[in-house]
Amino acid sequence: MHPAFSVIFLTTLIGVGQGVFLALFTGHLYSVIKVVPMSTDPQMFYGLGSLIALVFLGGGLLASFFHLGRPERGWRAIARWRTSWLSREVIVLPAFMGALTLYGLIQYTAWSPILFNLGPIIVDLSLVVGVVTTVLAFTLFIVTGMIYACIKFLQEWATPLTVVNLTLLGTASGFTLTTAFAALYAPELVRFYGIWAIIITLFALITRAASLIRNSRIKYKSTTQSAIGVRHTQVVQKAQGSMGGSFNTREFFHGKSAAFLKSIKWIFLVLVFPVPVLLLMLGLSSAAVATLGLSFVVQYIGLLAERWFFFAQANHPQNLYYQTI
Repeated sequence: MHPAFSVIFLTTLIGVGQGVFLALFTGHLYSVIKVVPMSTDPQMFYGLGSLIALVFLGGGLLASFFHLGRPERGWRAIARWRTSWLSREVIVLPAFMGALTLYGLIQYTAWSPILFNLGPIIVDLSLVVGVVTTVLAFTLFIVTGMIYACIKFLQEWATPLTVVNLTLLGTASGFTLTTAFAALYAPELVRFYGIWAIIITLFALITRAASLIRNSRIKYKSTTQSAIGVRHTQVVQKAQGSMGGSFNTREFFHGKSAAFLKSIKWIFLVLVFPVPVLLLMLGLSSAAVATLGLSFVVQYIGLLAERWFFFAQANHPQNLYYQTI
């Protein structure tokens, strides 16, 4: 497939936003049950942190408009919510952003009335809104991943690993960014976020490697023989039937060499996983904000390469006819 940079930025930016919120609420929840210390300035940490998450989500939403032929009609995408995962994403993303805005305002204004007690745990309004927002965050990961996983004829995408990888990579990037943010506004939580960022990144490495191994062993259902209905064992295509390019050759094939594709794979494997983990470990040992911030920058650049590779690796069956030019 041809990777569209608007969709690459959409999926990576909203992934960071979702991950930042999940990191913030994890710290909030753990502090309520006394597993980690409470932030010394919770209004600024959770309030400003929610704003950072919203900025990334807004950036992703803005990027999506560049993928529309008629942006003014984009709202009509919600009409097919019963059958379309894309329609569901269009509904869930604004709902998540609205709930996140409410959560951030409650934290920033410190207006959070107590609703009830669960034994020693005090449940206030911010906790309830945080739980609802968490459900929406994971729902958004699922519907975004299913946009690609539901396409059965693109066998590289048609796997539960598509949803799992999107979730883990977005969460990992969010926790990595929150670690750097905590170094500025909640130093007592830096180690907590840093360790979780490393753990989630390593889990993401395992599942992404699993998808790469799976995709390298795919036995394609469509072949040149099945495409033309000839069962001969030696069918060779000599031409694609035209000398110039077309919509099919531009939109369903990335146009890059196999060597280029392989180099992108190793670039993202290095930048998304080992380098950020190493920088996080160094940053945690020295509490260096710059090092922790660099770990996020490196990881996000790697995620851009990873998402480009994700789209480019999908081999549309029509390329049996429109082969590499």
